[in-house]
Amino acid sequence: MASIKDIAKIAGVSISTVSYALNGSNKVTEETRQRIKKIADDLKYVPNMAARTLKRQRTNIIGVYVTDYRGSFYGELLDGIKRGLGYYDYDMIVCSGSRSHLFIPEKMIDGAIILDSTFSTEEITQFADEDYNLVVLDRELDYSSVPQVLLDNKGGATLAINQLVELGSQKVFLITGPNGSYDNRQRLEASVKELERFNMSYDVINGNFTEASGHQAAEFIFSKSPQVPVDIFAFNDEMAIGIYRYLKDKPYVIGRDVRIVGFDNIEIGEFLEPKLTTISYSKHRWGIIAAEKMIRLVSNEQAEDELIYTSLVERE
Repeated sequence: MASIKDIAKIAGVSISTVSYALNGSNKVTEETRQRIKKIADDLKYVPNMAARTLKRQRTNIIGVYVTDYRGSFYGELLDGIKRGLGYYDYDMIVCSGSRSHLFIPEKMIDGAIILDSTFSTEEITQFADEDYNLVVLDRELDYSSVPQVLLDNKGGATLAINQLVELGSQKVFLITGPNGSYDNRQRLEASVKELERFNMSYDVINGNFTEASGHQAAEFIFSKSPQVPVDIFAFNDEMAIGIYRYLKDKPYVIGRDVRIVGFDNIEIGEFLEPKLTTISYSKHRWGIIAAEKMIRLVSNEQAEDELIYTSLVERE
């Protein structure tokens, strides 16, 4: 494998000149920089990341931790984070699994944006006590050094229930997400509170934010031959799509016999028949704001908490 010494020998310059050229320093002319970069490319030179990190005390890489990558939700969020970091010449790596948590104390990344239930709150606060840069998207913390960019789950769930109330609903089936999810807990708490405010009946059916769990929930609901119209609030659009798929060959008409509200406003919802009524927010903006908070932290600046607001998208 080629080294900086090999490049310097061929270029007829010092090792420090090669280092300046490859790191974008203005201590070399543009002509020299391009000549050295061409030699490096010809030799298939790969920078020693570990050595560079030790010298500069930073990697210009941010870890983005997610529980999993399923569904279209993560694509928009991650694109927002990538764009937000890219404005400041930072890259990101997407991490999942408890072993990848070691990237933080081993300083393989300059900070972590966390939307990952495998992190305990105790682990996050321990990292914060050790002055690592953290931004969380999935829990409330009483910790001023860890900015939180949170979705207004309660506001969104309240909008969903009110939509069904206005349609004259008598009973609502709540299809929930996984128990460990902050978003799920927030949506359930707000939904139950609003339903009880209107003295309405409801059933809670456990899902896990996947299309398959929505299909399974629908199978359970309609096996009981419920009175129509059947009103359902699915805590994300993926599960709502599962309900649509189940009803495809059943004698129920969505919109007349079954009224469904989802959450997340993923793109496919607009192409369902009928189109899916859902709770919307900008996942892309959520990612950009999370990235901006992280850049403030790595720049030793204060970063404030921020809430991502929701709205109802009513479709027919």
